[in-house]
Amino acid sequence: MASATGIPQHPPIDPDTDGQVGDTEPLLGRPGDASQRDNAPIIKNLVLGTGVLAEGAALLLVASVWASVFLNPVILFSIHPLAQSLGVLVLLQSILVLQPTHTAAQKQVGQKIHAALNLLAFVTFLVGVVGIEVNKFRSNGPHFHSVHGYLGVITSIWILLQYLVGFTMFGVPALYGGEANAKKIWKYHRSSGYVLLLLMLATVISAVETDYNKNVLGLKLWAMILISVIMVVGVYPRIKKQKLGF
Repeated sequence: MASATGIPQHPPIDPDTDGQVGDTEPLLGRPGDASQRDNAPIIKNLVLGTGVLAEGAALLLVASVWASVFLNPVILFSIHPLAQSLGVLVLLQSILVLQPTHTAAQKQVGQKIHAALNLLAFVTFLVGVVGIEVNKFRSNGPHFHSVHGYLGVITSIWILLQYLVGFTMFGVPALYGGEANAKKIWKYHRSSGYVLLLLMLATVISAVETDYNKNVLGLKLWAMILISVIMVVGVYPRIKKQKLGF
């Protein structure tokens, strides 16, 4: 039912939630505040609600890193910060585009875009990892000599496992005993993804203390912390409690 202004008085009901509005209720705000509108283009999900803050922060991260890299001589090692910062941006798009979906049709489209963006992010991250490994082998550089290095390895393994579970749930649900069983794992996959985002941002922040940043890039710790906080503020209030099983 609509009011005199034409705005629905109640958020749309998701047929997948048995008539409950939990799937449209974000952690912060009212039901429907961070939900994709009917017939709205899915690209609007990227800047819906607080999403615009996360989008701006991610773009600022890429701009800061890329500007710092290209203002200095570009070397083989440069591939790593360029690719990893771009990978964070792409990965964030995969989160933002899927979060506001709540109807079966929206979720189907969102999941396909989410999977495609995650695949692109994985390839981008892989390029960054290969770049730094080739550089270390050529220069006989040490491995695991910084907090950033350890966090990078942990994050990489977590990303790989997250992608493996995500793609098999979506593409090969038979591995979990059928689609119904695969859906039961989704909430854990989502929760893991949100924790992974925090770990990824911690890895970005720790990069400030590496020799390459101190001697070449000159990125500031306060700036990376601020960018990361804004990104979290943009993403986490849009989390749907029902999608996490609450």
